[in-house]
Amino acid sequence: MLEYEQRLWHEGIDRIAGIDEAGRGPLAGPVVAAAVIFPSSVWLPDVDDSKKLTPRRRESLFPVIQDCALDVAVGRVDEKEIDRINILQATRLAMRMALGRLKERPQHLLIDGRGLPEKFFPQTAIIGGDRLSVSIAAASIIAKVTRDRIMIECDRLYPQYGFAQHKGYGTRQHIEAIGKYGLCPIHRRSFHLKGNRDF
Repeated sequence: MLEYEQRLWHEGIDRIAGIDEAGRGPLAGPVVAAAVIFPSSVWLPDVDDSKKLTPRRRESLFPVIQDCALDVAVGRVDEKEIDRINILQATRLAMRMALGRLKERPQHLLIDGRGLPEKFFPQTAIIGGDRLSVSIAAASIIAKVTRDRIMIECDRLYPQYGFAQHKGYGTRQHIEAIGKYGLCPIHRRSFHLKGNRDF
């Protein structure tokens, strides 16, 4: 999990920002991206791809990452903007927002997936990076926990949809609730369910 970081640290590149997102696939709610910069002394063997961890484990690691990191920042793009510019552009925007909120200026980016088209900083795009880089894995945990907390708050506003359980993903429970109650303000109108013209 430190191979990419160690290679850059050995080149004298100290401020490496790992970047990942949460919420590309759901039918409702925002997409959230996080950027995390660790010191070269970091040792967090329990940090892994957020999808492999239980919600309780992610929550317990959230403050640990913040305490160990040199810097952590988050970007959030809501469902209306997702509908306006599409989910790919919204994800990139959330990543740019997270980068822009870092207090430490990164020297290199490690980005999960295909990276950013503009080269503000040197970057390495890593497919499956949340399984290969501790910085990206930490960013995935920060982004996922942040988004889950947002969806739990949304559940208090719209309890009939079960957002606290499925976090906006297209589960059977969620789809049945849409069929019964229609769409609520945080649903992404640009996402479509097969056979449903209204969503």
